[in-house]
Amino acid sequence: MSELQQDANLSSPLSSQDEAAKTNAIIAYGLMVVGIFTGIFWFIGAIWAMVKRSEAQGTIFEDHYTNIVKTFWWGFGLSILGAILAFFVVGYFILLAVWIWSIYKIVKGLARITSNKAYNS
Repeated sequence: MSELQQDANLSSPLSSQDEAAKTNAIIAYGLMVVGIFTGIFWFIGAIWAMVKRSEAQGTIFEDHYTNIVKTFWWGFGLSILGAILAFFVVGYFILLAVWIWSIYKIVKGLARITSNKAYNS
């Protein structure tokens, strides 16, 4: 997307489909923020994004759903690896790195979506 298109997206009102996609992505991000500290909401946020993803197709927020789902699956998989390797101490470093990386991805997503921008623009 060019810089002019991004500026046009910021100045033009969002369609109802864009508004719904934005709201659902913010809900998913919010659940994942809580999930960073509680665990269960991490899954609920990812499931919410997976369920609502099809409704966001064709909107400027579509790639936020991809970000949420990828962050969940990579975080989940690497957390399992970290938990297994925790017996060898290196797992704790993996778990810490996954936690920090997940926070970065979620905060970046929230910053972009609240500015009405696609995740990868």
